[in-house]
Amino acid sequence: MTTPYDAIVLAGGAARRLGGVDKPGVRVGGRALIDRVLAACAGAGETVVVGGRRATARPVSWAREDPPGGGPLAALDAGVRRTSAPLVLVLSADLPFLGEPTVEALLREVGEREGVLCVDRDGRVQPLVAVYRAEPLRRELALLAAEHGGLAGLPLRLLTSELDLGRLAAPEPLASFDCDTWEDIAAARARIREHGNVLDEWITAVKNELGIDLDVDTGVLLDLARDAAHGVARPAAPLTTFLVGYAAAKAGGEGTDVAEAARKAAALANLWAAEAAADAAAEKGESTP
Repeated sequence: MTTPYDAIVLAGGAARRLGGVDKPGVRVGGRALIDRVLAACAGAGETVVVGGRRATARPVSWAREDPPGGGPLAALDAGVRRTSAPLVLVLSADLPFLGEPTVEALLREVGEREGVLCVDRDGRVQPLVAVYRAEPLRRELALLAAEHGGLAGLPLRLLTSELDLGRLAAPEPLASFDCDTWEDIAAARARIREHGNVLDEWITAVKNELGIDLDVDTGVLLDLARDAAHGVARPAAPLTTFLVGYAAAKAGGEGTDVAEAARKAAALANLWAAEAAADAAAEKGESTP
């Protein structure tokens, strides 16, 4: 069971290297960057987004750093004031490849330390892909504010250097890949369209767009589409998968309902294929079973 935690997503940067666009709203694989990050921390008890309000795929709380654009420490301070869990997950809003496995690994790794930071493939620590214990985080933010007369414009290293923090190589190699430039955005979009990623990314994007929260074995549906196309006719593939979805919805809409409907339809398609094979054999004068 995952340790209870709250999440703070920092979404208030100026995105100067992107020409000042609303970076959290930039789409990668058809999904806004911020929605991709929010999906990774869906298990948070409270999710606070620090930045300007915008539409999001799931409900969140909103906060604003003082002053707006005051930097990551000011944003962290605004966010942590809205949290109550003993652990706080801190993320930037521009992480297209962050997933639940990295979040869960960070939570497990904390142990007795005051936090744990993600380490990228080049060995660089990522303080905005991290878990912190809430009380030490609040303490150090307060001390820094008192020492410097505020938190605006202060670098993150002033905070992380005062905390006892562990390091974690993320189980997802690109978990801390962030999108600071249009080249980064293009690279992320290209990777999502690679053969090994594109189907899962597409299905996730469609479910997000349609508001569907359902775990489906895509392999079962792909096998069904293949069987329908080969055993019946090519146009049967999309129509059959549509009908399976409709039948599953009528049956209750659970993942098991999809699997059962797909099993029945696949068996039927295989019967059609067997009949066609038997007829073809008969035409050639061959014996059939």
